Amino acid sequence: MAKDPYTVLGVGRQASQDEIRSAYRKLAKQYHPDRNQGDAASEEKFKAVTAAFEIIGDEDKRKRFDRGEIDADGNERSVFGQGGPFGGVDPAEAAERFRRRARPGRGGQGGGFEDFGDIFSDFFGRGDPGGRQAPRASKGRDIRTRLTVPFLEAARGTTKKVTLPGGTTANVTIPEGLRDGQTLRLRGKGHSGVHGGPDGDLFVEMTVAADPQFEVSGDDVTTEVDLPLKEAVLGGKLEVPTLTGRATIKIPANTSSGKAFRLKEKGLKNGKTGNYGDLFAKVRIVLPKGGDAELEAFMKRWTPDDEESQSGDYAKAG
Repeated sequence: MAKDPYTVLGVGRQASQDEIRSAYRKLAKQYHPDRNQGDAASEEKFKAVTAAFEIIGDEDKRKRFDRGEIDADGNERSVFGQGGPFGGVDPAEAAERFRRRARPGRGGQGGGFEDFGDIFSDFFGRGDPGGRQAPRASKGRDIRTRLTVPFLEAARGTTKKVTLPGGTTANVTIPEGLRDGQTLRLRGKGHSGVHGGPDGDLFVEMTVAADPQFEVSGDDVTTEVDLPLKEAVLGGKLEVPTLTGRATIKIPANTSSGKAFRLKEKGLKNGKTGNYGDLFAKVRIVLPKGGDAELEAFMKRWTPDDEESQSGDYAKAG
């Protein structure tokens, strides 16, 4: 049987849901298998933390656990379990019910108790002549875990395998354009239902690793590319990286460093609208590696035409 979930998460029974959630995130991050590869002890602690959060991280399950209706594993408790022979009914209340039932019969007819089966059905449930409460179907426990994917895989969409508590695995479909912090829900991939109830769900909190080549702003993406001096002056073609491969753009003559070229609908897919953002390729002029003697000689004798006029234009533009 699992340990008390409050003890596992290190919180008191009066803790708020936010405090429970915060404690879970801290411990899950500390013991996550991705950070402790090959460490069996950390893996077991991660499983315990996840299982505890599945109970008290869910308000409904937390209330049922606090009332003794389910145990730390999420299993239904027997009517003869923690609640005692009266199925969790307060003994004083049980006695009062018995006294009311033991009064003379209804409709002014005196004499005797009502049927004892009817009396005890208040405590053990109706519908079973033996007085036993029929097992109640309930949904299986949900499973919560985390998964980190590279930026380009999240942008393009892919399928990843995630390891669940107990060593089982599940395939998670990463939708195109997934964003950092999103949570994916896989229905029916949690723990099995109890007494014929539906299976629980699997919730996967996603982390998208940053990519040094791309900067994201909403649905748009920006990348910086090197532009040789020759193409910057004379114009030409330049290959730039995109989320789905490389593309060629046309560079006009006299292109300044820092200019951004827009590639329409080459950005991230918006999961709500289905539309794509844009990709902006910002050029950065680079000089030949190791220097170029001919270029240096040219620059020494080169004097821009009407330099004073150009300086005035720049000042005005600024």
